Amino acid sequence: MIVFDLCCAAGDHRFEAWFASSESFAEQQQRGLIACPVCGDGDIKKAVMAPRVGAKSNSRAVSAPATPTTSGDTPLSPELVRRVVAEIAAKQAELLPQSRWVGREFADAARAMHEGRAPEDLIHGQASPDEVQALHDDGIAALPLLVPIAPPDAVN
Repeated sequence: MIVFDLCCAAGDHRFEAWFASSESFAEQQQRGLIACPVCGDGDIKKAVMAPRVGAKSNSRAVSAPATPTTSGDTPLSPELVRRVVAEIAAKQAELLPQSRWVGREFADAARAMHEGRAPEDLIHGQASPDEVQALHDDGIAALPLLVPIAPPDAVN
């Protein structure tokens, strides 16, 4: 698996996507299967990114996500994918103002609400993969934001 930072030509939105290989990215790009999750633009290019250091040999492997399909093995149309991603982005944009940014304290805040030490609230923030796994192991729901956002302290 390889991760690329991508950006669209229309709004220069940056986002991250995982691919099986560089060739897989090129094929999906050529077939029009990649779209900006913010604006739906299909004119996507690789953005400048910092290199990623490979995982230690004792790290657990992460399996590749399944390619979304309809019933059977027919791939979803690019138009359907764009529409669904746009709907997800719209719903996320609607809900984010109703939630509270807790930053790097996300795992602690979610655990405190789950254990009754803090009142129930809609929150969003940052958590490491290990923190998210620990929350899931303890039966605490935590989902990633499907459309990346900038933390409030990183916005001009």
